[in-house]
Amino acid sequence: MAHTSPLVIILLELRRTIRTLILTTFVLTLVIFILSPSLLDIVQSHLAEKLYFFSVAEPFLSHVKLSLFASLYGLIPWAATLFWMAIGKPFSVRRRDTVLFVVFTCLLFYAGTLFCYFVTLPLGIKFLLGFGSAELQPVISISRFVNFSTIFILAFGGIFELPLLMIFCARVGVCTRQFFERQRRVAVLVIAIIAAMLTPTPDIVNMLMMGGPLYLLYEAGIVTLMLMRIR
Repeated sequence: MAHTSPLVIILLELRRTIRTLILTTFVLTLVIFILSPSLLDIVQSHLAEKLYFFSVAEPFLSHVKLSLFASLYGLIPWAATLFWMAIGKPFSVRRRDTVLFVVFTCLLFYAGTLFCYFVTLPLGIKFLLGFGSAELQPVISISRFVNFSTIFILAFGGIFELPLLMIFCARVGVCTRQFFERQRRVAVLVIAIIAAMLTPTPDIVNMLMMGGPLYLLYEAGIVTLMLMRIR
């Protein structure tokens, strides 16, 4: 294993547990499906409009998607543990550091999702529905609304991991703090592309609401590296 690439080691470590994780996600999705109407009411609380469906299977599939989202949301701590245990082995990350990476992965992910749910999502919905009028009334599909909400929330949870990713790269010697400081212009371009890809709608407002926090997180990662005295 001495000459095996880090990527192969990571994949081998994940292969041992990924099946169990997938099976657990499937079972948990089935259990949560019973509660999916209540979950939909919670997510829909930001939307002052009724939801409609345009095919026979659309309501059922929407509840399945929402149940899957809820199961993934709840299993993040376990998934983070498996990920950091696998990625820490080829880079010889100490167990104490692995525990810290898992804890902060969960904290940042849930902070990002809560920020999206309470701040970004309501503003995005309000902006998009603001183009309605007496002659132009919204008819919102339940499938599109579930897709919009869940993708937006998960995307924010993911982008909030940026400072932690920067710290890990600096700790294992992949990148240096000076590298991140020199690449600010490139970071802005990459962040704009990521925001365009992850936002469910292509409008500039939603892109800015994702890209703005993402760049602030990039700067937060640099400041954190400075405070930790990591070059």
